[in-house]
Amino acid sequence: MAVPSFVQLDPAIERWNRMDAYKHFRFTRRTSLITFTGCVLIPSVIYYVASETQYKFKWTGKRKGDSLVQS
Repeated sequence: MAVPSFVQLDPAIERWNRMDAYKHFRFTRRTSLITFTGCVLIPSVIYYVASETQYKFKWTGKRKGDSLVQS
């Protein structure tokens, strides 16, 4: 026996549920650039900035007005 449903199905959600774009993915010039930027370029810049400023400042034992730059 079927149970009545009071929930209406949204066609947009049902279409999104059947999405299978990953099956047809190809590396084009645009997707390669986006992948390179997100996986290589941004982490490299973050690493470079972090390694350059790692020993530049010393926060321990400093008071107001003291210089943070390590000499």
